[in-house]
Amino acid sequence: MFTPVYLDVHAALRTLVLTLDLLGTFVFALSGAVAGVRRRLDLFGVLVLSFVAANSGGIVRDVLIGATPPAAIRDWRYLAASLLAGVLIFYWYPSIKRLRSPVQVFDAAGLALFCVAGAQKAMLVGLPPVMAALLGMLTGVGGGVARDVLLSEIPAVLRSDVYAVAALAGAAVLVTGDALGLPGPVSACAGAALCFGLRLAAIKLDWHLPVAQASHRAAAEAAAAERRDEHKGER
Repeated sequence: MFTPVYLDVHAALRTLVLTLDLLGTFVFALSGAVAGVRRRLDLFGVLVLSFVAANSGGIVRDVLIGATPPAAIRDWRYLAASLLAGVLIFYWYPSIKRLRSPVQVFDAAGLALFCVAGAQKAMLVGLPPVMAALLGMLTGVGGGVARDVLLSEIPAVLRSDVYAVAALAGAAVLVTGDALGLPGPVSACAGAALCFGLRLAAIKLDWHLPVAQASHRAAAEAAAAERRDEHKGER
């Protein structure tokens, strides 16, 4: 006779959310730290930026669903993951710099992980699928917005980049998979892969959402300002 094995689905989903959250925290912290090093911040500044970039989206999500105090300030592992990423980038940035556009790659990975983690956590507290997908998107874009604001840059989500759309697509795949009865890890991996792929494709192929028409002079000035910001970040 075999002993029956009972799987606590609720506990398994919570473990999945925690794993995605911590992975996303570490990866987003890497993107924040790289941006800080490029702007020549000191060690404390880099660590602050890595923590803010890694945890802002999750904090907003937890406050909105009533999961207070937020996990980022309740669980020491979030702080540890953020500081570890900041220290790694601060002391080994020359090696990381060899990657092509490291900030964008890390940011895309963090966006993918956070959008599915946010949507999954929203569903665990009983939010309807549409609201869960929107909250997943908000979780994904929150860290990048906070990082860009601290560096006096226009957040990518407010520009024409395919950023929030990629996060929303990834979260939508997760909630759709849940509605169809697919296993949580399968839906999460599919959603994260779609978000990551869309974001990298948008970067490589220069995909943009439509923007309002402006005069040629205004468009030229905006493009010149964007090039100056990129050049400043590379120095």
